[in-house]
Amino acid sequence: MKKHLMEGFMDKSQLAAKVKEACYLTGNFILSSGKRSNYYLDKYRFSTHPELLGAVAEEIAKRVPPGVNRLAGPELGAVPIAAAVSLKTGIPYVIVKKDQKDYGTKRPIEGILEQGDHVFLIEDIITTATQCIRAAKRLVSEGAVVTKIIGVIDRQEGGAENIAAAGFDYEPLFTKEELGI
Repeated sequence: MKKHLMEGFMDKSQLAAKVKEACYLTGNFILSSGKRSNYYLDKYRFSTHPELLGAVAEEIAKRVPPGVNRLAGPELGAVPIAAAVSLKTGIPYVIVKKDQKDYGTKRPIEGILEQGDHVFLIEDIITTATQCIRAAKRLVSEGAVVTKIIGVIDRQEGGAENIAAAGFDYEPLFTKEELGI
């Protein structure tokens, strides 16, 4: 029988070590912000691993603010995380599309989003937060109230400041510093 990664109880610092072990890659990378980096945090290496995804979702679920009645995950990377947190909390989620499609429903948000819904936006990796802020603004334009944004990992490259400047409350689950990068 295959040994599971997450056997037994794990605290946040142990989870941080496991997340780093799974997703931290070194090399020469171009980030979505266009910046070059000598390291990359590959979210798919933790978000596609059931035990790690479950443990990350459990930590995020503890941080859902009171009064939230909808979760949101920008496509593509944050969707499995939002789905996992939804399963942990019982709170439905929506998917925020990067681009509105010219076919089907043509909606910028997939799932059910009601006017006035209080949304907890879940993002995977925060660098400059451009995509995250765009998703939050899209939710607001569709009638939602973005109560808070959480990023699984904050690279500490201006994202937190940009989110605050855009008028949103933000909390990272882990920072680059906490991961020892």
